[in-house]
Amino acid sequence: MRPDILNPLFAEVRSLKGVGPGLAKPLERLGLERVKDVAFHFPVNWTYRKSVSRLDVEDIGNNIIIPVTIMEHRSSGSARAPLRIYAADTEGNYITLTFFGRNGGWAKKQLPTGEARVISGKLDRYGDELQMVHPDHIVEVGAAGSPGLAEPIYPLSEGITNGRMGQLTAAALAHLPALPEWIEPTLLAARGWTDWDAALQTVHRKDDQAARDRLAYDELFSNQLAMRLVRAAMDKRKAVPIAGTGALVDRLKLPFELTGAQERVITEIEGDIAQSRPMLRLLQGDVGAGKTMVALHALLRAVEAGMQGAMLAPTEILARQHFAGLQRLLSGLPVNIAILTGREKGKLREATLMGLADGSIHILVGTHAIFQETVTYKSLALAVIDEQHRFGVSQRLMLSRKGRGVPHLLVMTATPIPRSLALAAYGEMDSSILDELPPGRTPVETRVISQERLPEIIDGVARHLASGKQAFWVCPLVEESENSDLAAAEQRAEQLRLRFGEQVAVVHGRMRGLEKDAVMERFINGETRLLVATTVIEVGVDVPNASLMIIEAADRFGLAQLHQLRGRVGRGSEKSVCLLVRSSQIGETARARLALMRETNDGFRIAEEDLKLRGAGEMLGTRQSGDSPFRIATPEQVRELIGVAADDARLLIDRDGGLDGPRGQAARIGLYLFERDAGVATLRGG
Repeated sequence: MRPDILNPLFAEVRSLKGVGPGLAKPLERLGLERVKDVAFHFPVNWTYRKSVSRLDVEDIGNNIIIPVTIMEHRSSGSARAPLRIYAADTEGNYITLTFFGRNGGWAKKQLPTGEARVISGKLDRYGDELQMVHPDHIVEVGAAGSPGLAEPIYPLSEGITNGRMGQLTAAALAHLPALPEWIEPTLLAARGWTDWDAALQTVHRKDDQAARDRLAYDELFSNQLAMRLVRAAMDKRKAVPIAGTGALVDRLKLPFELTGAQERVITEIEGDIAQSRPMLRLLQGDVGAGKTMVALHALLRAVEAGMQGAMLAPTEILARQHFAGLQRLLSGLPVNIAILTGREKGKLREATLMGLADGSIHILVGTHAIFQETVTYKSLALAVIDEQHRFGVSQRLMLSRKGRGVPHLLVMTATPIPRSLALAAYGEMDSSILDELPPGRTPVETRVISQERLPEIIDGVARHLASGKQAFWVCPLVEESENSDLAAAEQRAEQLRLRFGEQVAVVHGRMRGLEKDAVMERFINGETRLLVATTVIEVGVDVPNASLMIIEAADRFGLAQLHQLRGRVGRGSEKSVCLLVRSSQIGETARARLALMRETNDGFRIAEEDLKLRGAGEMLGTRQSGDSPFRIATPEQVRELIGVAADDARLLIDRDGGLDGPRGQAARIGLYLFERDAGVATLRGG
């Protein structure tokens, strides 16, 4: 159970004074459902004001606070004309307060003639007059609620003002309980950090980096503690050791030699799965490094030992491609492999479920459907998760219920992860890196070209197709939008068909599964030559004859996504080219991003730069975006503090009495407070 001391913070946001159904909706759009969510809703900027007693032209352009006396209301009578209210400072200097739109009636009530008011806003000049358009604060002299010299600017949604949000955060902060300290004392002193509640109050009062760092550390520390609890929870339950005989692996007929990196990682994995301690291993390898072959070796070891293996892919396209590829490699071997996605229905699905339950299916490939509660395995011993960013910590815990013991787990990613993020997302895992490409893989040549040269690009595609090769053309949207000038996949395909006819196919995420798979199969088989697509082809699609990649509006994509898309070509022996088609006018950041893509094929270097530019992505959950998985910690704070947090979490568990010691009891509260759901699940015995 959650500690009672936290109950006020976990109360619904409607418990705050003045929050009814109307205000609850914009708060919900902001993800603010509980009191603690409002307390952790931090300012994104600040308005700074200068307090003055008299008007001065030197303050033009500044935000000022000044007491004035209202002298006159002046309106032309036209509904479209602004209301102008004249006011004077204590020395008789005049300022015009201007209100546009429907604010006239409200302004007259707030600023009655002859009355004194304190106003704040930006001082401007209109002709020869000093002017303030729509003052942001109007209060009676001496009244509560006078504007401060520094005002926080909050992320907002339609239906809530910045002032109202400030009132709500103040109300939420009034619920803060006094909590015991969970940070190691010497670290707290060395950093000069205050208590967590004092830090939380501070970040809403002023722009204070130390207070933000303290709270970011709390979040990262709870993250690392959750990781260690996950590992400990997995270790308490034993895995079934896998001791393969070599009977299947030795009969594999591969069309290539394994790289030294592949052999090294296979040895690491075989050492792991031979133990009763469940393997939790992250396998990183750049696009084309041969991760699937490493996974196949591990899966065959499980089958050799009389057990089952499963491989999870993030999309149906990738699942079916893995299934087809493994079928080819396993041809002639006594291994029964099946596929299960959300699309398998009826008798086919029932037969697959029966085969898993009785053990006659040795390897299952599929999407998240393979871990649903209705799917029962006779002896699942190894799970392989491809493209880890769709499979978070909670899902990894869920696997522990699927085998006789805890299944060994191999998590693979073709998006190299910076060390700081690997620690944040996979702190409980061992790590292996495939740092060699198989022989014959040549680096993809990358060029940046302006969209104004589109006719030349299409001519180049014509020459490429005429030589018997295939190409990808990636667009960022499915259909044209009135609000966007980006090329759309459907419209671009129609335009290209005017030149290339039925050689052109189109695939995107809005298509139904069967339709999408049929399009991909025709392209893989060479029946179509030019595939126009959205980023649905970002991961895993393998067509060796495709050696040209065109990415339209490339300046709108992130680095990691560009790298993944580029990895769809260069998979055969032919020289491959990636054309990054940029907008005619781009900013410096986008220009630097494209220049880096042109300069390097090193996925790890690209990942580091992507972290700086786009944020961390949803590492602990299942979202795939440029947003950080953390509410508080920025990418910079992750890089600076994650290693310290990992050491502190290790210290707590190994030296300071674990969760049963004084600091551990406090850390339990922190886990709940920051909602590290995997850690909370282990506390509950989940």
